Amino acid sequence: MFDWLQNFADWLIYSVFAIEQHSKLGDALNFFVFDTLKIALLLFLITTVMGIVNSYFPVEKVRNFLSRNKLYGLEYLFASSFGVITPFCSCSSVPLFIGFVKGGIPLGITFTYLITAPLVNEVAIALFLGTFGFKITAIYVGTGILLGIIGGYTLGKLKLEKHLSPWVQSIINNSHTEEELIEEKLSLSERFPNILKEACTIVKGVSPYIIIGIAIGGLMHGFVPTGFFENYINTGQWYAVPLAVIMGVPMYSNAAGVIPIIQVLVAKGVPLGTAIAFMMGVIGLSLPEAMLLKKVMNWKLIAIYFGTIAFFMIVSGYIFNIIL
Repeated sequence: MFDWLQNFADWLIYSVFAIEQHSKLGDALNFFVFDTLKIALLLFLITTVMGIVNSYFPVEKVRNFLSRNKLYGLEYLFASSFGVITPFCSCSSVPLFIGFVKGGIPLGITFTYLITAPLVNEVAIALFLGTFGFKITAIYVGTGILLGIIGGYTLGKLKLEKHLSPWVQSIINNSHTEEELIEEKLSLSERFPNILKEACTIVKGVSPYIIIGIAIGGLMHGFVPTGFFENYINTGQWYAVPLAVIMGVPMYSNAAGVIPIIQVLVAKGVPLGTAIAFMMGVIGLSLPEAMLLKKVMNWKLIAIYFGTIAFFMIVSGYIFNIIL
């Protein structure tokens, strides 16, 4: 599918720049050129498609739908699916979390969205598809949605509303039903220029993460000796998956920055489930997110949220190692 990109990368590095093939520098630069172009292309295409979906399901409609309808448990699936089609990292999804709480959506459903949005979105799907192929991408997306549903449902059953901050409590108590906005009826052809513009904005916004992540991945690909990571993280060590999640939390990034690194970790011998658990820790939980959440909840609820999600991430890592 991407042979033409690989041929271009080979021509650019080995012919134009005359760098020796299979050298450390050559392999690193070839990896960087090929993956940067491939991921940018996939990201733009999938973001455009998701932009079309988003244009027909704006945030206000979703919030009103979830808060005014009884869906008999399907609201968790709906919230998780909505998290998939919104390109937010763990920090940027917090403002929408506040909007959900303000709109009267139950806390468990809101947590479902907060869990899923940074883990699985069009950026992550594009990067995963280009890096690991369709089968692993499908398993990852399904796991992310299930993680959001189970995590949100579990947190919802714990009745944690009392741990929301006084600021949020006052918003909930004083909020009024928002008036319905009159939406202008636009055809797809009329919406498409704005969709393309938004797609370009998203690609531009994450491009630094893509470049930095792939650059690190390229350096690891070309210069890190084979077997280096196996000495520290492998399936023979029961604590490898929990350690990977714990190590990932302080290393805040989004999918664009970490997936290229994960690709190289797997190539260097780290089990896929362990690598994905690390990735989930990086993009699904972060110290900056904890600081933002402090505005809307107390430290006890933050600890419960982080602990619950970290547990499910660890379980997912073990499951991935078993099935893959």
